[in-house]
Amino acid sequence: MIQPVILCGGSGTRLWPLSRKSFPKQFVPLIGGRSLLQLTLERVKPFGLQAARPETICVGSEEHRFFIRDAAEAAGTAGTIILEPVARNTAAAMALAALHAAPDQKLLFAPADHHIPDIEAFVAMVHGAAPAADAGAMVIFGVTPSFPSTAYGYVEKGASNSGGGFAVSRFIEKPDAQKAQQLLLAGNVLWNAGIFLCTAATLLHALEKHAPDILAGCRKAIANCARDGDFLRPDADSFAACRSESIDYAVIEKHENVVVFPFNGSWSDVGSWNAVADLTAPDGAGNRISGNGSALAAETTYIHAPTRRVVALGTKDLLIIDTPDALLVAARSAAEQVKSVVAALEAEDRPEAVVHRKVARPWGWYDSMEAGDRFQVKHIHVKPGASLSLQMHHHRAEHWVVVRGTAEVTCGSETFLLSENQSTYIPLGEVHRLRNPGKTDLEMIEVQSGDYLQEDDIVRFDDSYGRVVPLDAAKKAA
Repeated sequence: MIQPVILCGGSGTRLWPLSRKSFPKQFVPLIGGRSLLQLTLERVKPFGLQAARPETICVGSEEHRFFIRDAAEAAGTAGTIILEPVARNTAAAMALAALHAAPDQKLLFAPADHHIPDIEAFVAMVHGAAPAADAGAMVIFGVTPSFPSTAYGYVEKGASNSGGGFAVSRFIEKPDAQKAQQLLLAGNVLWNAGIFLCTAATLLHALEKHAPDILAGCRKAIANCARDGDFLRPDADSFAACRSESIDYAVIEKHENVVVFPFNGSWSDVGSWNAVADLTAPDGAGNRISGNGSALAAETTYIHAPTRRVVALGTKDLLIIDTPDALLVAARSAAEQVKSVVAALEAEDRPEAVVHRKVARPWGWYDSMEAGDRFQVKHIHVKPGASLSLQMHHHRAEHWVVVRGTAEVTCGSETFLLSENQSTYIPLGEVHRLRNPGKTDLEMIEVQSGDYLQEDDIVRFDDSYGRVVPLDAAKKAA
């Protein structure tokens, strides 16, 4: 049996402003209203169907744990979510999964942010490579190049084997344009897809040989882990001490028994806005439109406009990405440099580098619609049956107006229901809670007023999502 392991890390800075540190591209509803993580989980479901107890392992950050759980629920998959206390790249993430699995278990390691629409071809490729993994090989998968890309690493094929795979002759770093053209013309190279298949024992032996320090740190982290329902939390200090390195550099490029299997289907790592644009069919002038965009007398322009109307007039070779709080206009030739924009925003301590105006929460989301001196207006959406924490604020009062659904409000010693078009007032310093007791979504408008309106002015007394801060720490923060 093959057990999928989905690697959910990564910041996705090249897809700013849609992807941000607090909401990376793998969690964004990017294709047909589904996230790349959800699509990845759906793609690996056929492997779980073979098992008596199907389980998919996801490895991601503590900050994104509820995004991962929501994607798993939407995809109809179940399993363990291993939460990295800090980011330590793919070698450590894969080591955690291998230590959690049975030694003879075949593990399929797949990034959460790839798009592979042909599920049957993908599943057939992995099954075809399974005997090589059983025989002790580290199997990697390569994509047949369709153009001379400078954004991908390459694998040069060596001698073929009877199973349809090839020995790896050499790994080639991301080339310049001239070198990429030469590689494509040579015809014996593949793009390195970053997808791996091996047994847990094979990976652990390889780590012991090539990166023993990483393996030792992960062993200690797993040995002292804590289980919280679906979540597995490795020991933070042990894991933080691990060296941060990719599996390619730490193991694959040094290992002696590596086999590559070609994949001839459609594949994209959705690593730039040009890659996203290519997922949309062009019009006669080469324009690609997603959402509420219009192109007039324009050529080869991509518009991503999920909300308001965006019009491109007389443009050529542009990327136009609109979000409620940030707009990116870039030459298509500059798509790989978008991450430098994020770095510049972070240097200026701009919130747009990290968070969206609309912020996802485990209970739903909120959208900071308007803010000014001593006030802020939010649109709050609470999922059926979900509840915010029992909390209070030192510096602000709140007015709540229900616009859809039913709200159960706790304010001090009282608990009562509010229906559509009804409102209530939460005084400064009052303990309160909002819950959706119904079977439909709850939507409300919240108007905050006070001298400090940031999200860290929250003292939580009770919470369903493990976010309660001890009161002595909360008093110090206040």
